[in-house]
Amino acid sequence: MNNEDNIPDEGEVILIDKPLTWTSFDVANKLKRACKFKKIGHAGTLDPLATGLLILCTGKKTKQIDSYQAQEKEYTGTLILGKTTPSIDLETAFDAEFPTTHITPEILEKARVALTGSILQTPPIYSALRVDGERLYKKARRGEEVEIKKRSVEISLFEINAKHFPAIDFRIICSKGTYIRSMVRDFGQLAGSGAYMSALCRTRIGEFELKNAWNLTDFIHQKRVALKLEADE
Repeated sequence: MNNEDNIPDEGEVILIDKPLTWTSFDVANKLKRACKFKKIGHAGTLDPLATGLLILCTGKKTKQIDSYQAQEKEYTGTLILGKTTPSIDLETAFDAEFPTTHITPEILEKARVALTGSILQTPPIYSALRVDGERLYKKARRGEEVEIKKRSVEISLFEINAKHFPAIDFRIICSKGTYIRSMVRDFGQLAGSGAYMSALCRTRIGEFELKNAWNLTDFIHQKRVALKLEADE
């Protein structure tokens, strides 16, 4: 047996800026293979079409994943009024169009206020949430209808900028379990229209900020260099 197998893996906390189209699981699996991590997990799933801060823990640090997932999160993004998709983002094709000419700044503000504070929201069917032991997005892709329970979440900040209407830029600070796509869907409905999300970036989890995150390729490179140096010693 290699002596290294007996050395406890104290682990580390890794901040990665998740690339567009990658799943959170893709990032974890890539790091596991490329950096020879024996055990790795991520705290808080990001959709494939979202970018931004992804916290990954290795070794003994994986025991801290739940505590990171429970922390407050911050997002920036853009929603577009007037159209909808089944996934509420651009993963699926447009399925309906709605009027936007009636929407005034007052209507937008009323919708924003309604979605601030303690609210109830229904998670999107295109999500990684498990129902009856299966991910919802798998049921959605088979066209199954599923009853999804509403959940209580806390939206401590919801800022909007309608300068490029019908595109609305937003910034949200929220509790664990908040689905930003649900916020977008509900905002469109409250505005008497429909909406989909065209961009999303997670900028913060608790005290961890995106500005301190690694580019995935850069992290793998520096890790491989460090491993090679250790092997040469």
